[in-house]
Amino acid sequence: MAGGIVEGGERGKRAHLYNHKFTIYFAFTCIVGALGGSLFGYDLGVSGGVTSMDDFLKEFFPDVYIRKNMHLHETDYCKYDNQVLTLFTSSLYISALVMTFFASSLTRKKGRKASIIVGALSFLAGAILNAAAKNIAMLIIGRILLGGGIGFGNQAVPLYLSEMAPAKNRGAVNQLFQFTTCAGILIANLVNYFTNKIHPHGWRISLGLAGVPAVLMLIGGLLCAETPNSLVEQGKLDEARKVLEKVRGTKNVDAEFEDLKEASEEARAVKNPFKTLLRRKYRPQLIIGALGIPAFQQLTGNNSILFYAPVIFQSLGFGANAALFSSFITNGALLVATVISMFLVDKFGRRKFFLEAGFEMICCMIITASVLAVDFGHGKELGKGISAVLVVVIFLFVLAYGRSWGPLGWLVPSELFPLEIRSAAQSIVVCVNMIFTALVAQLFLMSLCHLKYGIFLLFAGLIILMSCFVFFLLPETKKVPIEEIYLLFENHWFWKNVITDDQNVSDGRPVATV
Repeated sequence: MAGGIVEGGERGKRAHLYNHKFTIYFAFTCIVGALGGSLFGYDLGVSGGVTSMDDFLKEFFPDVYIRKNMHLHETDYCKYDNQVLTLFTSSLYISALVMTFFASSLTRKKGRKASIIVGALSFLAGAILNAAAKNIAMLIIGRILLGGGIGFGNQAVPLYLSEMAPAKNRGAVNQLFQFTTCAGILIANLVNYFTNKIHPHGWRISLGLAGVPAVLMLIGGLLCAETPNSLVEQGKLDEARKVLEKVRGTKNVDAEFEDLKEASEEARAVKNPFKTLLRRKYRPQLIIGALGIPAFQQLTGNNSILFYAPVIFQSLGFGANAALFSSFITNGALLVATVISMFLVDKFGRRKFFLEAGFEMICCMIITASVLAVDFGHGKELGKGISAVLVVVIFLFVLAYGRSWGPLGWLVPSELFPLEIRSAAQSIVVCVNMIFTALVAQLFLMSLCHLKYGIFLLFAGLIILMSCFVFFLLPETKKVPIEEIYLLFENHWFWKNVITDDQNVSDGRPVATV
């Protein structure tokens, strides 16, 4: 099914008439929009490194510092098991999941740009407060402001990119968000590697530099265009037409513009998009896009590694600088994998990347657990050879995640939802993502302490579950116009039986024919 075109005059018939050319203006808007990912990425990368720095621990968490250095030549799973320390990391994501609901209303009523700008301002304020922190309260408040920035940015940016992109390139364009996320992680690890040598306030530099991507995103939010979809939704038809012509590089946009207007008419008829999302006709989008994929993205175990890579490597016997350098190499794999995914996802499709990479991730988690079960614990340091094997396995795991659940965890949800529920659904996506991100951040070190190597077997089991979820329930969405995605579910072996009754009674649209 190459696009699920319906027979008749309804929305979905015109996709083959869409036209576009590459333009510098389109490239600029997408790069600017993707800068939102750098906020998320820099914080992901910087938090774990800062929490492993002795100067930071001595100032805010002296008990952890004492426990960490009590037996300098021993390693164990529990050195960093401190719930206040992990609250420093997870408080940001708790804030983000709350703020995303405010972002939903702003994104729908005032546009994607408005949320991008508010997110940048909030993140900038949080970065300044964290860099100047004198006590734990200032740290946590700063993290809450950073979370507000991520809540607004992650709500708006994936939508912005998906709506700006033509259907045939939507996968690559949307993955700019993941690319800048990975770039932010990599830069944060590099920053931590050098600031760890600056005593006693290197950690302040690491946290304060989060303001740089925030400023870039703020400038970009002020300069870039609003999406045609959002402008039509706000009733600004003339402006929407001009922006569409500019980003597509042609005046021949009649077919796409008509589809946008029809989608907008349906959107305006929806008074309560959150309630509408619960209707049977949107059940596939709700279960797959809003709940399943964002939750599973965090349960792969990858973000646990990203959060705490320096801590994990130190716990396994690496020195402080070696731990930061190892995590830098690991996160380099994430960036490389994202580039691979950007170039290939629109060729091979979403499902193949999910399933092929999922198999590799399962193998890596099992190998990691096996190595730790045999060669680690009870004050025993890992040998250099075993340590090198472990770094390579984690590298391969991140490489697999970086071309599958990492970028696709944002891409697929952003392209599944029709305009009438898109903003509300994206809020649910961000909310679920942040709930599970916060849970993983808060519970991982405790789980590592109690489950030991078993935590990696748990992740392997979860990846098996999520791979089955994708195999049975997710249709392939590559090159399908974003306003036609609903047609895929009308022809899906399982979902067509779920949505047909509601659609026939309440919607009036004909079921697609293949």
